[in-house]
Amino acid sequence: MKLRFLGGAREVGRSAILVNDALLLDFGMLTANPPQFPVETPAPEAVVVSHGHLDHVGTVPALLSGDARPPIHWTPPTYELTMTLARDTLKLHGGSFHCPFTETDLRRVTQVSETHGYRESFEAAGHEITFYNAGHIPGSAHVLVDDGETRLLYTGDFHLDDLSGADGNVSRDGDVSSNRGEAPAQAVSGQRLVAGSRARPDADVVLCESTYSDVEHEDRSAVEERFVESVETTLWEGGTVVVPAFAIGRTQELMLVCEAHDIPCYVDGMGKEVTQMLRQHPGFVRDSEAFRRAVSHARFVTGRDGQRKRIIDQRAAIITTSGMLSGGPAMTYIPEIRRNPTNKIAMTGYQVEGTPGRDLLETGRAEIDGRVMPVSAQVEQYDFSAHADRNGVLEFLESYRESPVLVNHGDRCAAFAEELRGEGVDSSAPELGETVTV
Repeated sequence: MKLRFLGGAREVGRSAILVNDALLLDFGMLTANPPQFPVETPAPEAVVVSHGHLDHVGTVPALLSGDARPPIHWTPPTYELTMTLARDTLKLHGGSFHCPFTETDLRRVTQVSETHGYRESFEAAGHEITFYNAGHIPGSAHVLVDDGETRLLYTGDFHLDDLSGADGNVSRDGDVSSNRGEAPAQAVSGQRLVAGSRARPDADVVLCESTYSDVEHEDRSAVEERFVESVETTLWEGGTVVVPAFAIGRTQELMLVCEAHDIPCYVDGMGKEVTQMLRQHPGFVRDSEAFRRAVSHARFVTGRDGQRKRIIDQRAAIITTSGMLSGGPAMTYIPEIRRNPTNKIAMTGYQVEGTPGRDLLETGRAEIDGRVMPVSAQVEQYDFSAHADRNGVLEFLESYRESPVLVNHGDRCAAFAEELRGEGVDSSAPELGETVTV
């Protein structure tokens, strides 16, 4: 099996791997100014997408800009999320170098889309493909690729639960699933939104993400407890909490947390559209009844008639994009609450260097809508990551000690591959543009 790394090698962003010159795994973009795309646009016979985040799907419509019409395979939520992100990219950057596709390309995606569930094998470009729950966001998948000689397991991005406390049943292939219809106030042993992956399909070689290979996440229940206590304290003191959150996954996770602890919350930004879409795919969330309650509990912001300024004084949590304060409705809320030290800004995701969110955490000031503003409101950060940490990645790879491991999707891929070699694992970190035969 031949793998060509067109993106995502020794970096986080623009994931794209061409298998046997025929099958393309993901085709994302790296969010930067300007954004970066895979190093080349191939002409694959078929495309398989692991999950619906911009760094894995952001450039997919560009594959249809010529005469080729390769089928695109994904889970139903991943298809929906890709279309949502692409429409947003067109709205913000259509017709510029920041957007490598057109509205026509996007319509063609619908024409070639083929959706599949977990553990449903299908054929793509002469390869047998099987999706397994990756536990990252709804619809995220490990991708098992079998060309008849070699079985490659492409992890995409993944998250694990502590199996001993997992909130659900373990299926025969190791996936954890639950639709119990009840959700305790205390946190489960992972994300509330999706069950962590327990899948360990047989594979000859593993292509593994390493985003947090040097980080040990704080116990999720402890993170949630600190977040809830902080928000409740601020609301009791008469303040408002703005919660910048990524639209896909993080917004819905925080909605579930707020409902479980009866915290009044508003939801604004693209997360509203994503939430409504996920209601149509209850089989891809951990607890569909808990998710229904969370949607009923939240109040969705329309933005009409000055609504955003009115709800500033409602003593509630406002969950809104963007997660790094680089745009979205957060641009309305932050200037309104920033002067009052009783108010709070609770960052819930990783802040990339150079973003307003990172600047706010490090300096107490941030550029909001073109103006650098000092912020007197309290600023806190919480690790609600949907990626496996160092212990999780090592736990996952323990099942593949006899298989070669290719490390990608991380800032320290080469260093982590070296660590694995020190533990007796046949491991390497391919470079951008490199072709590897396994």
